[in-house]
Amino acid sequence: MTAGSPQEETLTDRVRSAILDGDFVPNQRLVEADVCEQFGAARAAVRETFKELAGEGLVEILRNKGARVRAISREEAVEITEVRMVLEGLSAAKAAERVTPEQATRLREIVGDMREAVAVNDVDRYSELNAALHAEIRAIAGHRTSAAIIKRLGAQVVRHKFRLARQPGRAAVSLPQHELIVAAIVARDPEAAQTAMQQHLRSVTKALEAGPT
Repeated sequence: MTAGSPQEETLTDRVRSAILDGDFVPNQRLVEADVCEQFGAARAAVRETFKELAGEGLVEILRNKGARVRAISREEAVEITEVRMVLEGLSAAKAAERVTPEQATRLREIVGDMREAVAVNDVDRYSELNAALHAEIRAIAGHRTSAAIIKRLGAQVVRHKFRLARQPGRAAVSLPQHELIVAAIVARDPEAAQTAMQQHLRSVTKALEAGPT
């Protein structure tokens, strides 16, 4: 691979995307032969992919039954969000310590776009911007260990987040929480940024607990 060229997508990347996009649904069996045919891959590569995704918590391998997409219960989604609350709080605090003027401008722009999405009730756009804001904060924080764990945990609860984003009025509740997070980071106040992020994710936890199983 030449310098500067995009990293080639692996089989694991492709199967992971299929799970996160809903092409494979919770509890669906992942038949080796079918996956080989769908992705044009060898059986050995498919088995290794299943092992990698099992390590990420997206797939479970059952003895004598093969692999299937792991279903994440509401209770587990709540626990995962509680862990994220600690890690993303750390990321927000680090971001407040390290944010540059250019990065602060970018955060303000994302929040401004989120306001516009709420104003026109564009739930899909708001959800995309929500994810972009959290990713931007992690990038500014530059804390690779927490970012890797957060990414893995977030992948496990993607379906719960998708349903939560579509709860009536959820975006209007979430927006001021994100505004507080960004205001604290831009003000370079690590303690306030950490508190605002944790309060936001505590709100997510409560919404998950109140939602359907």
